Amino acid sequence: MSPTPAPGGPAGPASCDFVVFGGTGDLALRKLLPALFLRDAEDQLADDARIIGVSRADVDDAAYRAGARAGLADHVPDADPVAVDRFLGRLHHVPLEFDDAEGWHLLHGLLKNRPLGEPDPVRVFYLAVAPSLFGLICERLEQVGAVDERSRVVMEKPIGHDLESARAVNDAVGRVFDESQVFRIDHYLGKESVQNLLVTRFANTFLEPVWNAHWIDHVQITVAESLGVGSRGGYYDRAGALRDMVQNHLLQLLCLVAMEPPTVASREDVRDEKLKVLKALKPLTAAEVDRDTVRGRYGAGLVDGEPVASYAEEVGVPDTRTETYVALKAEVNNWRWAGVPFYLRTGKRMDRRLSEIVVVFKQPPHAMFPHSEGVNEANRLHIHLQPDEGMRMHMTAKEPGPGGIRLRPVSLDLSYAATFEQRLPDAYERLLMDVIRGNPTLFMRRDEVEAAWTWVEPILDRWASTPERPRKYPAGTTGPTAAATLLERDGRAWQETDQ
Repeated sequence: MSPTPAPGGPAGPASCDFVVFGGTGDLALRKLLPALFLRDAEDQLADDARIIGVSRADVDDAAYRAGARAGLADHVPDADPVAVDRFLGRLHHVPLEFDDAEGWHLLHGLLKNRPLGEPDPVRVFYLAVAPSLFGLICERLEQVGAVDERSRVVMEKPIGHDLESARAVNDAVGRVFDESQVFRIDHYLGKESVQNLLVTRFANTFLEPVWNAHWIDHVQITVAESLGVGSRGGYYDRAGALRDMVQNHLLQLLCLVAMEPPTVASREDVRDEKLKVLKALKPLTAAEVDRDTVRGRYGAGLVDGEPVASYAEEVGVPDTRTETYVALKAEVNNWRWAGVPFYLRTGKRMDRRLSEIVVVFKQPPHAMFPHSEGVNEANRLHIHLQPDEGMRMHMTAKEPGPGGIRLRPVSLDLSYAATFEQRLPDAYERLLMDVIRGNPTLFMRRDEVEAAWTWVEPILDRWASTPERPRKYPAGTTGPTAAATLLERDGRAWQETDQ
């Protein structure tokens, strides 16, 4: 069943019913509803658009709207009260036990309850629930007749916990929805800085000639969080950092750095090129996993001057083997990137919140200023994803003054907030509207997800087969010392500061 394109986009917003399974959960109240509100405040939702929360909570529309109002007050504190009231009027809630047939018919009845003569709206079913429920929800939707060619389903990560389970989830959803109707969301791909990476690479001619193994020494991708696992402890202790972050977020960022220029930056062309990168990743042998991966787990420490508990204490599992930190070395075996290492790392309870890509270029092939003073550092391009989105190119310049030449590192800065002087939309704002409009460019395709699991799974298998436990690191630091050794062995170092 192929989706009918929505009449949204430049021609106007699409008529839509946006159904959120897990509608009273943290993701819905913290991200989805605020994102939809902000789009509504800028007239991006059709006048008849409805947002329907579905959950096990026994609340009516009024109670659901009250909870949403409180959530908006927390996450959009300067919201226009008139816009808030208009948005809340769109909200409905359906209490539903997933094995209760009556509840499903109530949901379908609400979906059908539209004025006579109006065209069928786009129906978006957002699965903000456990992956084990994805297939069941899709099956029930089909059974009550809620799925048609204008329906879309959005799948939140994790999509499985290994290759076999990912295929099972994809199969279950695929029995109801055509692949073209399935939107596997990775919110990192909706960030302005990530999208701007494609524009920087492919809309500017000065970078592409040096974007290869001849001129780039290595690439670093870091996603560091100062927070712990919080309320996600139950899920996280079954997943760990490799499944939770590397298999999706970090590998997707790697793909955008390494991909070949697509014919056009839309729909399947971008996803085709990302898939080629995933398939070109060099598989790691057991010996290479031991040598080129580091896993850690945070202990007690200080974060922002405040004492915090260890991971084991947070989740209440003293003998846990779950990693909260991963650093690894990956290689892309193709013509453009042969011999260029990609160093990936992610961790919780780090010294700061930071997501960035650092492209480190090679030193000039000839030292033209052998008697100069100062420092001649390698050029670096820092692409900041959070907290402050932007880019910074580090170069070498001559320090002003008479006499000899004194070299000094300088930087060219692009701060999105300062340059464009407007609010940067949250990633979910862009991605949710892309779903309504039927644009899958920034979403993962089934073959991408399974290719990523194919590369990650040997690492999981090797870790499971060895008695070695994750290395401990104090909360509020940069991670285990073995992660620094991973680069030092290659004569390199992590870029801990962007100076």
